[in-house]
Amino acid sequence: MKIGSQEHRDAFCSHFMRTYTEFDPDTLPWPELDEAALTRLKSVPFWEEVFYTERRAGAIVAAFTETITDPVLKEAVVLQGLEEARHAKMIRVMIQKYNIDAAERPLEDVSDNVETRFKDFGFGECMDSFLGFGVFKIAMQSQFLPKEMFSIFETLMYEETRHIVFFVNWMAYTQARKGFFARLLLPLTSFRYYMRALGRMVGTAKRGKELNDGKEFTATQASVFLDGFTFRRFLEDCYSENRRRMGAFDAELLRPSFLPQLAETALGAMRLWSFRAKPLPV
Repeated sequence: MKIGSQEHRDAFCSHFMRTYTEFDPDTLPWPELDEAALTRLKSVPFWEEVFYTERRAGAIVAAFTETITDPVLKEAVVLQGLEEARHAKMIRVMIQKYNIDAAERPLEDVSDNVETRFKDFGFGECMDSFLGFGVFKIAMQSQFLPKEMFSIFETLMYEETRHIVFFVNWMAYTQARKGFFARLLLPLTSFRYYMRALGRMVGTAKRGKELNDGKEFTATQASVFLDGFTFRRFLEDCYSENRRRMGAFDAELLRPSFLPQLAETALGAMRLWSFRAKPLPV
């Protein structure tokens, strides 16, 4: 399948459409939490930021939809916008049900540079999801919350995975349609957007620290969920979970590759260093 062809467009759009799952956040089987589980849920310092991010995502996707003329692409992006808005509703329902202290901050204006905002959002979602896969696995293994809560969050994680698979295919398709050199420069373009996403993540961490009375707020704060946390363990979980989740999608579709390759290289270096650091037998 040639990247940038109509066949490519039809493949990633039809896959996105047919893997849609219908549900209403209000009627999800939200469990009753005991005092300990409720305290742990409320102790997570980033619910306000997650709520804002999901609402902002829905606004960006909705604005970008208005700029699309291709009817096949537009239908798929409209669906993504609906799902992003549903994610925001899911977080709102959770906040209200469990009385979590997370304010609904006013959204910024997203009407300018809409395509750039959509790309920034897409690459940011790729980064957040890769790290989130590891956090989710660690939290689930440590039984940070009851399994019923993780079942609900699993629905959101699956949709986020669908979104980033759709996005990387859309990005490759769009670049290829611009010509040979644009397609050739896609790795550099992707790297630039990933660096922008990293910069926003650092800014979010600083802002979250201020909003949470000085508590750390980072996407890699897996130590919130598990005693004995190590960065290597976290990176291994991110990598393995990303591979597992991506394996559920059609093999012909592109997947995000920058962060998995970076993680693979880093883990290889860690293993080599660990081997060389062992004392020689006497």
